[in-house]
Amino acid sequence: MASIANVRAFQAVRGYSTASSVKIPLVLHGIEGRYATALYTSAAKKSALDAVDADLKQVKRVVEKDDKLREFLENPTINRIEKKKGVQQMLSAGKYNELTKNFFDTLAENGRLYDTVKIINSYGSLMSAGRGEVQVTITSAKPLENKDVEKVKGYLQKSSFVDAKQTLIVSNKVNPAILGGLVVEFGDKTIDLSVSSKVNKLNHLLTEAI
Repeated sequence: MASIANVRAFQAVRGYSTASSVKIPLVLHGIEGRYATALYTSAAKKSALDAVDADLKQVKRVVEKDDKLREFLENPTINRIEKKKGVQQMLSAGKYNELTKNFFDTLAENGRLYDTVKIINSYGSLMSAGRGEVQVTITSAKPLENKDVEKVKGYLQKSSFVDAKQTLIVSNKVNPAILGGLVVEFGDKTIDLSVSSKVNKLNHLLTEAI
């Protein structure tokens, strides 16, 4: 049986995404993915993708800078009517697209305002995919020099994993736990060349041999 949250997410998607002709550039999963996709579809239908994107980036900046506002959005004890009033007050302080305002009203009514940042990030992923961009995360034990990042980027660009028309947006994430080597993540793919992965495989082989 579908949960209440899933039902509400479905209703939001059904309410916003009424244009079957809209091409979705990326399949997203989870509740935040469904809401983001619904908003993207509606914004595309109204030729307001960039306007809504700018609105969401501004909302994210405000939420990240204002601890009280973030606590307000994430607090499950505040009833939905109060949250709707609060988010309407927040949006009234700027010139936001009507679609953006209506969408946040829907989030408030469905009790999903605590997912605000996740939904905004998911919408950003859709926009990025629509521009032909591929987000690449290179995890290393220590920060990589720019030349090393560019070298990995070059290898990927020439590989069969990436279309020639796509643009790679690369970021370097540091995680000492991998010990050494690299873990490269892009789309739904992961290339694990870390020392920790090799050690784990060796341990597994040794355990099986005993």
